[in-house]
Amino acid sequence: MRKNILSFFILLTSVLVLAIIFVRLPSETVQTTSTKPMNLGMGEKEIELPFPKETRKLYELIGKDREDVIELLGQPRRIDASEYDYDWWIYNESLANYCQIGIENDKVVTVYVMGENNEIAPFQIGQTRNTLETIVNLSDKIALEVDKNLYQFELTNEEVETVPLIQYKNIWAQVYIDKFSRTVSSIRFLDAETLVKIRPYELVYRGNLISAKEIDSKMWYEIEKGKALQILDMTNVVRERNGLSHVNWDESTAVVAYSHSREMFEEEYFSHSSPTQGDLSDRLVNGGVDFRVAGENIAARYVDAISAVEGWLNSEGHRTTLLNKEFTHLGVGVYEKYYTQNFIKAW
Repeated sequence: MRKNILSFFILLTSVLVLAIIFVRLPSETVQTTSTKPMNLGMGEKEIELPFPKETRKLYELIGKDREDVIELLGQPRRIDASEYDYDWWIYNESLANYCQIGIENDKVVTVYVMGENNEIAPFQIGQTRNTLETIVNLSDKIALEVDKNLYQFELTNEEVETVPLIQYKNIWAQVYIDKFSRTVSSIRFLDAETLVKIRPYELVYRGNLISAKEIDSKMWYEIEKGKALQILDMTNVVRERNGLSHVNWDESTAVVAYSHSREMFEEEYFSHSSPTQGDLSDRLVNGGVDFRVAGENIAARYVDAISAVEGWLNSEGHRTTLLNKEFTHLGVGVYEKYYTQNFIKAW
């Protein structure tokens, strides 16, 4: 008699971030800072609520039709493709209400909330981590079943502290914690299948691994453009939250940033210094960018724009760059899972 043998596999996610700032008057001075990964953590508890429009929580859209999204939020300002089978509907007219709704096959599969005025009770942007612990349970191991496949996410202590993964009602929530203020920075709500597709941290599974569809080069280009604009939006949410002026998009700077992300991917390195184009100042000058002060954040292997921005926010050097009051413009370049964020102060 043959026995079915079920095997466990471990998938590891590693992420990289670096930050650098250049001041260019007649000459440049350089400050560099590096790094640190980021990921997730878990818990559970709570009560079922009705779905009337006036009191509707954004996460209650998960599983609903696109028409429900339009009824509640109106038409999106922009629709961005993702690498995980859903499209992001972007609502950025008011950054205090900033959110992204992920729609796959006309159904909502994920909701990302960063604006503090969105209704997501009992959660809240700006809520303290101590308050969060009174609402849900947190754990370093989370098991779930999807289509008779068994999955277990295993989180480090830091991931439980900074990005706990929580089971809430019948959905999942990745709660991004600003470790400097110990408050909730943003929350990503997902259904179980989408969570497994994204898998942004260590995963053990038995059975089949649910995966997103393969992506061709044309689709990657569209995804990358969307990620770059999301990073601009989220950067301005963070800056507004901290009493700073917004940065404006600069296309020439974005071209320089994209070239660096692409070269890091193709040449398999991770650094502010390009072996062919030089450091940030060299690259901006060669790209025809006129600037007084410039700063750069880079990241690699983060699952998407959301996790890259929250990773930068939770690293001191990158946070300093994000929240530098001198900067007036931003160019972002994304190539697959390599991210470059170039800030400048224009003359």
